[in-house]
Order: sequence, then structure tokens, then C-alpha cells
Amino acid sequence: MFPYHHYLRLPMLPHIWCPGCGDGIVLKSLLRAIHKLGLSKDKVCMVSGIGCSSRLTGYVDFNTLHTTHGRSLAFATGIKMARPDLTVIVITGDGDALAIGGNHFIHAARRNIGIATILFNNRTYGMTGGQLAPTAPQGAVATTARYGSIDPPFDPCRVAIACGATYVARGTSYQSQQLERLIEGAIRNPGFSLVEVVTNCNIYYGRPNRMSLTDLLQWEKDHAVNAKAAAQMTPEQLRGKFTVGVLHQEARPEYSAVYADLVARVQATAEAKPEAGMMAAATDKAAAPAAGEDVPEAEPAPEEGLAATGAGKGTGA
Repeated sequence: MFPYHHYLRLPMLPHIWCPGCGDGIVLKSLLRAIHKLGLSKDKVCMVSGIGCSSRLTGYVDFNTLHTTHGRSLAFATGIKMARPDLTVIVITGDGDALAIGGNHFIHAARRNIGIATILFNNRTYGMTGGQLAPTAPQGAVATTARYGSIDPPFDPCRVAIACGATYVARGTSYQSQQLERLIEGAIRNPGFSLVEVVTNCNIYYGRPNRMSLTDLLQWEKDHAVNAKAAAQMTPEQLRGKFTVGVLHQEARPEYSAVYADLVARVQATAEAKPEAGMMAAATDKAAAPAAGEDVPEAEPAPEEGLAATGAGKGTGA
């Protein structure tokens, strides 16, 4: 039996997630991936924002940070820059990452900073009463869209790829073993990684849309298409489906390593040429006027003087 208790803060249990919520499945897949990689708990830092998924950091026995709404990637960026030796994992939701936190999301991907981001996509704001989320499909009913949403949904994976993420994958809470492998790959990737997890909220998404827990899980099973199979399908065959698996992977320098290299080069240059810096400072000091000394006013060029005279004569206009 897997030792989940080794990675959990047992006094914090039981959790607050609703019965049937997919977040617990994602948590267990995450813990198995970390265990498989053999990571020390002291070398892992998990950061979350606000939302149902973000409560996860309170239940796990790692270095954790529960931050403000939409700012988990901003806090995680600071941690990775200060402690590049840590494995930094962000736990976030569709609203936390793509609505209020959208700006941080696109720039973390652009920089390719070494953060593994696990994005729980349940297509609703589950913690605050079922408001419309940026990933909700058109026609979905929410407390802020009583007659169905008319907004087209975000595709987090396409956004991440377009912005420069070097590992992008999608899984579901239904396919937990595949999800474990995808999270493992995200953590292994040295740059910015995104794993979008299509999961369920049977209370605030299921009830308004007349879908039971089993309906939601069956929907995940029926609509998920493996990336390799999807490559052989036509757009018509893929209509209404979503692709799971590794969607994008490339090699690119990781941001904190690039920054550390810049700092080292600047420091090496300064240490190699200390005389040059001292001489430049001395030259600037010699050229500067002494305290109280009048600075002679520069004489205008002849053309400037004539132009000024002419301008004075034309004031009658």
C-alpha cells in the first residue's frame, strides 16, 4: 500500500472538499509522482493561490505557501529565483491562474522559469458559489450565467504553448495513472511546465448543468482522446473532444539559471577590472564642479542666436 500518510499533515485532516470532488484524486497522483522521483520533502516547495484546489497545500507535508488570489505564480517566481535548488510546484485553479492570475501565467511561461504548474480545471468557481469560470464551455449554466454562457472558453494548454512553456500536458481525474506520469514529466522538466487536469465539481458545476458525479466522470472518459490518436484524426472527428497526454515539449534555457549566469558574468567583470571602475569614478569627480563654484553658461551657436533674435522681432503677430 502506498504510504500517503508520509506526505500528509494528518492533523489537518479531514479535508474540506465536497464528497465526489476530483481534487483528492489529483492530490494522490501528485504524491505518487513525487515519491517516484525520490524527492526530499525539505527540497520541495508547493505554492497555491485561492480556490478549492489551492487548499491542497494545507494538507501536504512539504514547504508550502498559501498566497493571495491569482498570485501563486508570482510568489513561486520569487522562491525559485531565491532558491533555485528547490523543486517548486504551483497548485492552482482555472480562475486563479487564467482570470485574476492570467498576467502572471503568461509571463511565467514566457520566461520559462522552473516551476511545475498543476492547473485544476473544473470549469467553475467552486469555492465561492459556482460563478462562471474562463474555461466553462459555451452554454454552461453558472450562478453568473443563468441562461448559459456565451463566452468562448480558454484553452490553458494552447495559451501556455504560445507563451513559451517547454512542457505542456493535459490529463483527467478519471485517468489517474496517466495523470501521475504527466505530473512526473512536468517536475522533471527544468523549465516552465503546465499540466492541465480536467476534473469535476459535481456540486457547483454538475447540479446547475444537470450532471451527476457519474455523468461528469463518464464525460471525461468519453471526450478525452490520447495525443497520439488525435494526430491521426480529422478536425471533424475531434470536434467536441479534448486531447490528453504530452502536448508539447522542447528544450530552452531555464530563467533562474540564465539570471545566475548573468550575475556571475557581471561579478567576474567587476572583479577583473576594479582599477577601471575606480579610474572612471575619479575622472567623474575631477570633472564635476566644486561646491559653490559657478558653472559658466554656454554661449549659443550663431544660428541659435539669430533664430532667437528673429523670434523676438516677430512677437507682434
